[in-house]
Amino acid sequence: MVVPRRRKSVGLYIALGVVLIAVSLLLYAGWVANPRSVALLILGGLMLAALIAGLVLNTFFLVREIRLNEQQDAFINAVTHELKTPVASIRLYLETLQSREVDEAKRKEFYGTMLEDSDRLLSTIEQVLRTGRVGSSRYKPHLSEFDLDVLVDECVQRARTANQLPEEALSFKAGLSASVMADHEEIRAAVSNLIDNAIKYSGKSVNVAVETVAADTDHAIVRVRDQGPGIPKTELKDIFKRFHRVPGPTARVPGTGLGLFIVRSVAKRHGGRAWAESEGVGRGSTFVLQLPLAK
Repeated sequence: MVVPRRRKSVGLYIALGVVLIAVSLLLYAGWVANPRSVALLILGGLMLAALIAGLVLNTFFLVREIRLNEQQDAFINAVTHELKTPVASIRLYLETLQSREVDEAKRKEFYGTMLEDSDRLLSTIEQVLRTGRVGSSRYKPHLSEFDLDVLVDECVQRARTANQLPEEALSFKAGLSASVMADHEEIRAAVSNLIDNAIKYSGKSVNVAVETVAADTDHAIVRVRDQGPGIPKTELKDIFKRFHRVPGPTARVPGTGLGLFIVRSVAKRHGGRAWAESEGVGRGSTFVLQLPLAK
């Protein structure tokens, strides 16, 4: 559990600070009683250095805790919004259907909207649950051999349908013709997250290109390019952290801050890598998922 582990860490640093201060006071008292003791002077200098190191360590720990708490607050707010919005929408349509007569065409429209909202709700729940699974060593991936091109094509087709995009807005170029040995559902989730992120952050003008290539004789690559807002150089590594959102206008885009964390976690679980590339703000982004090929 995260909370007990954090409490142990807090207790450890508090105990360290108390011990350092107590020993420093004892050495100071000994030096006052015997000011000519060279041994006490040396020990005092060492303890002073240790005390300074302890204070620096405690400060670093507290800053990290503050940042983590801010990220968790942002995550809770985002998840609350992602859960509450579709539930409120579904409830509104159900109350409308219950309280008044609705013609058949309107009824079908309501049912379609409720199904979309329920899919959005289910997707958020799956994201949260999958984060716990891929972030834990207790859950091992269920490995099987499958064609990566086929899986990526399915993800692209699903994203086109869900977002009502023409083929030119979301293109796919299959260039692998090889299989990978991996957990089918985890890879599907990782690829879908990359595609959905690229679409979501592209705004109204979606231009996303997906391709698969062989990186070398042992690895396959899934590459997702967009023409969106781009990513500052300083954020390229941090965006894969749990709960992290890039500061600025893109922080207002709905999301839980878990998608890219899941992508990197899935890649690591399979002996692969995930990284991002961008020339800077306003110049688009490229996300790369590298996986080992089946032997």
